[in-house]
Amino acid sequence: MEKLGLNLGYLLFHTFNFLIITILLYAFAYRPILKALENRRQKIAQGLEDAQTAAAERARAEQEAARILNEAQANAARLVREATERAEQAAEEIRRAAEAEARQIRQEAQKAAEEERNRLLAELRGQVTAIAIAAAQKLLGEALDEQRQRALLNAFFSGIKDGKVAVLEEVAIGSDAVEVVSALPLTGEEQSTIQRSLQDRLGAAVPIHFRVDPAILGGLLIRSGSKVLDASLAGQLTDLRQTLQEQ
Repeated sequence: MEKLGLNLGYLLFHTFNFLIITILLYAFAYRPILKALENRRQKIAQGLEDAQTAAAERARAEQEAARILNEAQANAARLVREATERAEQAAEEIRRAAEAEARQIRQEAQKAAEEERNRLLAELRGQVTAIAIAAAQKLLGEALDEQRQRALLNAFFSGIKDGKVAVLEEVAIGSDAVEVVSALPLTGEEQSTIQRSLQDRLGAAVPIHFRVDPAILGGLLIRSGSKVLDASLAGQLTDLRQTLQEQ
């Protein structure tokens, strides 16, 4: 050792010091450093795990948010569709109600117009009928001279003789009196014809009163109580007026 220039005691001393320092460093420095490094590694691993967990949670949260958003959009679309359908249905109901009301108004207006037209026509028909009958009465009153009046009476009595005219067919048995009205005075033969016809009907003599009334225009009017045989022109014109007014 001395040949090499080394001092054995000095070498052992330094070697011993190195061992002591190494032991001390391992005990008080290396092991805490290793422990700190291990703790750091564990923290980093825990952080990575936590980050992965957080990422997974975030992904799940995003998926849940997307699902909720999709549901909300679907619900909103459904609500919009239902609202649109209800609005269209309400509009259709309003349109139908308006059309029904319009039809009813048109029908009522047509009915009112028809009733008014019928009323006006009835009034006009009544006026025209009255004017026509009045004119006919005036013309007949002016045109029926004694010869024509006598011709009407002859036609009436010819009908009695031929059985075509029944004198007071519905006259009640036991009538007190009979009134015969003519536009012209009846001859004795004409009065006898009426008397015989009534006696054949009643089977007994009945008082008969003959009266002249130019207002009946022509023909005869025979009255017994409530029974009346109106074969006068005035009666025929009255029947014509009623017939025209009823049409």
